[in-house]
Amino acid sequence: MTRRGVNTRHITKRSRNATRLGATLDRPDTSGCALRSLTLTTVKAKQETHLGLVRRARRMNRTLAVAFPHVYCELDFRNPLELTVATILSAQSTDKRVNLTTPALFDRYRTAADYAGANRAELEELIRPTGFFRNKANSLIGLGRELVERFDGEVPHTLEELVTLPGIGRKTANVVLGNAFGVPGITVDTHFGRLVRRWGWTTEEDPVKVEKAVGELIERKEWTLLSHRVIFHGRRVCHARTPACGVCVLASDCPSYGIGPTDPPTAAKLVRGPETEHLLALAGL
Repeated sequence: MTRRGVNTRHITKRSRNATRLGATLDRPDTSGCALRSLTLTTVKAKQETHLGLVRRARRMNRTLAVAFPHVYCELDFRNPLELTVATILSAQSTDKRVNLTTPALFDRYRTAADYAGANRAELEELIRPTGFFRNKANSLIGLGRELVERFDGEVPHTLEELVTLPGIGRKTANVVLGNAFGVPGITVDTHFGRLVRRWGWTTEEDPVKVEKAVGELIERKEWTLLSHRVIFHGRRVCHARTPACGVCVLASDCPSYGIGPTDPPTAAKLVRGPETEHLLALAGL
């Protein structure tokens, strides 16, 4: 079955995935004995060439584009400074928690100069719900001062300049570049790193090395959208502990298919988020 350009035959006909995983199904013998147990054993996949990996990675990105046609940064912001602040606050927190915190913060602090001259106790109290509020307050005050002193109060447009600012590493810089300035960047957060390793795109653990490895597979113009798609997929389908393999649109290209439930009705219960109905429809449910 094909829906909107996505092959969903893997949902009901899993032989292709079973072969990849080394699954063995003992069928009934000629005496009519009952079907014996299904055993899934993950084995090392056949050696994949670099060209084959590039093609598979880009195919998976195209499939994700169908699964998540309207991806976006899930942090609320109105300008580059607000996005920078929100991204700093998102460390060791959730986007939902940050979005509950930032309305009052952004109402009180509107410019880099406001952060530079912030009352520390007041700022800490406002951002306390996001966790690590003392360290984050240090970063925000330092950020404000650096922006005022070095960049006329404006958030810079380059990776090289952004990573020199307090509280900003490559991940935050790429979020800001991609979503505030339209500069392609790969955002390697927990979800992104977990999924690209699970998909066999890289074995690297270091975020900078992951970013480089993925950047060599996917066209630069796709980097920001790819980041959103992978993060969306990680939050909604490919969970850390129990991925919803049985309804995953990437199953036919995923070497880790089977680490989560493969029964579609069971897997369907694991899907989260506002796109659930759309994702299940792509899976034929």
